Amino acid sequence: MQLDRRYVQYFEWPFAAAILGMVLVGILTIYSANVFAASAFRKTLFLKQLTWLGLGTAAMFAACLINPRTLGRYANVIFGLTVLLLLAVFILGKTGLGAQRWLRIGPMTIQPSEFSKLALVLFLARYFDDHREELHNPKIMLLPTGVTLGLALLVLKQPDLGTALLLVFIAITIMLLLGLHWRYLVPVVAGGGVLTPLLWTFLKDYQRRRILVYLNPDMDPLGASYHIAQSKIAVGSGGLLGKGWLAATQSQLSFLPLNHTDFIFAVLAEQWGFMGCLVILVAYFYLITKGYQIAQDSTDLFVSLVAAGIASMLAIQILINMAMVLGMLPVVGIPLPLLSYGGSSLLVTMLSLGLLLNIRMRRFLY
Repeated sequence: MQLDRRYVQYFEWPFAAAILGMVLVGILTIYSANVFAASAFRKTLFLKQLTWLGLGTAAMFAACLINPRTLGRYANVIFGLTVLLLLAVFILGKTGLGAQRWLRIGPMTIQPSEFSKLALVLFLARYFDDHREELHNPKIMLLPTGVTLGLALLVLKQPDLGTALLLVFIAITIMLLLGLHWRYLVPVVAGGGVLTPLLWTFLKDYQRRRILVYLNPDMDPLGASYHIAQSKIAVGSGGLLGKGWLAATQSQLSFLPLNHTDFIFAVLAEQWGFMGCLVILVAYFYLITKGYQIAQDSTDLFVSLVAAGIASMLAIQILINMAMVLGMLPVVGIPLPLLSYGGSSLLVTMLSLGLLLNIRMRRFLY
């Protein structure tokens, strides 16, 4: 594969620079969060993230070489392979932190549930593109709804509540962007309410406790409530300008659990305060709005839905993570894109954003 030189001049360098800049901020934060850790393994996590940055950068630029319409022809194959990987997790998966989510492939360990996000976007874009003449008929939503729920249940069983919810929200967003009236979602919501007792049985005990603690924050202050309590303290102690790099005592002295993954935003807030968080939010806003602009400018339905799906995937994940860190949602275990430690998350996010760069470069074709 080789990129036509005609498209190179339209490459969005500020967009790519924003992506790489965010990842570097994340790596610096991962380093600072673990620099005083007793574990030698945690002290070297930033080096592993640097390795994943190299792979992610390669994936981002490689995504620019693929014709988006060619990708559409293989969307169902990609989705099928992702489902097989999710099924393989139950047989060959590696267990950690009470969950069986990872597969070891050679020297690398990947998390298939992270790849399911992009696979679902591609599948839905291909499906609705194939049925573009029937989009006015609500019945056309039945198959993608069933596929999405099936995929979400596979992920939930690992268990990975955060990604399962994210998959459902991505599908709903794409359907709404297609013009599906919100009243058609009422039966889905009602059905979800009926199935809630069944879904409750899929959750592990610690996940149930997190939801109960969300409803009653004072229920278990030294147990399930501890994460949120320490996160709020870290965020609040940052003040306007923060305590400075390597000076965030709450997050660096191991008071805040999962400080380099799910709660990395709390570390950023403690180190750089409100102003630092504002810079991060502006950067995210730029990436998301650019994604929706790319979708709006595309006249090809498949390409437009891929761009909108990726932008929605990024936006929803950011909202869930930040709301979780601030105690506005239960702790569901979802990383903050580009910033949190995690190779699969970083790789999928950079690959997805590479597709946005690709679509933007070829905007005169689509």
